[in-house]
Amino acid sequence: MRRRKLYKRLLWTVLIIFISMNIVAFFHAYKFTHFTDKSVNKTDAKSLTSFDKIQTLLFGVNNPRPKNNFLPTQKFETIKLQSNKQIECWHIKTDSSKGTVILFHGYGGEKSSMLDKSDEFIKQGFSTLLVDFMGSGGSEGNQTTIGFKESEEVKTCLEYLTKLGEKNIYLFGTSLGAVAIMKSLNDYKLNPKGIIIECPFGSMYETTCARFNSMKVPSFPMAGLLVFWGGTQNGFWAFGHKPTEYAKNINCPTLLLYGEQDEKVSRKEIDEIYTNLHCNKNFESFPLAGHENYLVKYKEKWVEKVNKFMKTTEK
Repeated sequence: MRRRKLYKRLLWTVLIIFISMNIVAFFHAYKFTHFTDKSVNKTDAKSLTSFDKIQTLLFGVNNPRPKNNFLPTQKFETIKLQSNKQIECWHIKTDSSKGTVILFHGYGGEKSSMLDKSDEFIKQGFSTLLVDFMGSGGSEGNQTTIGFKESEEVKTCLEYLTKLGEKNIYLFGTSLGAVAIMKSLNDYKLNPKGIIIECPFGSMYETTCARFNSMKVPSFPMAGLLVFWGGTQNGFWAFGHKPTEYAKNINCPTLLLYGEQDEKVSRKEIDEIYTNLHCNKNFESFPLAGHENYLVKYKEKWVEKVNKFMKTTEK
């Protein structure tokens, strides 16, 4: 009789813990995939009070909706495109253009964060199209799916330029933007002149685990619960969100860039992506760079490698 009661208590304890973990994961997943329009600052762990830390632990971090902080220095046109959401873009045209590069930002970014890279492509003689993914900048909504649904927006932008008569279209993306490009090429069989992808993660589950590992917190089982609820809330199977698999269906020239100190994307993930690319491909790493803008520490090298890639694909 005592043993039965003990088992019953143990079962209830396990059930309560399991339900509690799912509730916490549900809130965290929602906040990670939905930006807030309220005037809040991004959660800074160093400045939190004890109460704030408990609240953050239970309900997740605040992610303010990304806003464009700068405008292009060149003459530009603001355009709105209807995709799965209405998205806003800046179109910068150059004289005697060699083609157009479409630039896609990373998680928590917006198109103004891509202006420095746009400037470098313009110097090389290309026009650029800078894009706000859904939930960011001037685009509709407050949702992000870490590259899954954003892949449709990549397709929309490429089709827009194609209808304008542009034949030499390149896609550039960093982090989430790189993943969205890869999924778009996998799903829609697009054929750009070439793509440049910076630090794409290997899978949704791996990148979630990496965030736990960077905080020196065990990833099991919370990482799996976060991936499950994040996908469920946003209408897709997040465990199947795998750029390593998308890479197998990319056929256009590809330049893959990576920072060796990246805590969010492992070298193993990058190597697997590169191995799975069955196309004219090139790889370059930056020894002291993390998950960041490579122009900060390696501008000369970045410009050299990108310029060489663009010239090679022009032939």
